[in-house]
Amino acid sequence: MYSNNHRFVPCLHCNPHSYIRMVQHLIERCLVLRMNMEQCVKALAEHASIRPRITLTVLKELQKENRDFFQAYFLAISPRPFIMTGRQIQRTSRITRKKQYWK
Repeated sequence: MYSNNHRFVPCLHCNPHSYIRMVQHLIERCLVLRMNMEQCVKALAEHASIRPRITLTVLKELQKENRDFFQAYFLAISPRPFIMTGRQIQRTSRITRKKQYWK
């Protein structure tokens, strides 16, 4: 009648290795959702009740171990400025001239 879906949540003091693995797994889920460090820390604090200092510590250790991955990841999720080519600039200037003509 009742399902036994109660998941074991490790305790930091009783079983620190399992707790750190759980935090690492949750951080990986944040990365899949394309979150930055700040968003990840905030999400784990709000939804999993994990202290920000613990999340930051695990994140820093992951970054040490996977430096290249995190450099590429943060570059990929960072907003990029819009760069116009010379041809696009010419088109927009023609459009603005036409708009001014029709006023």
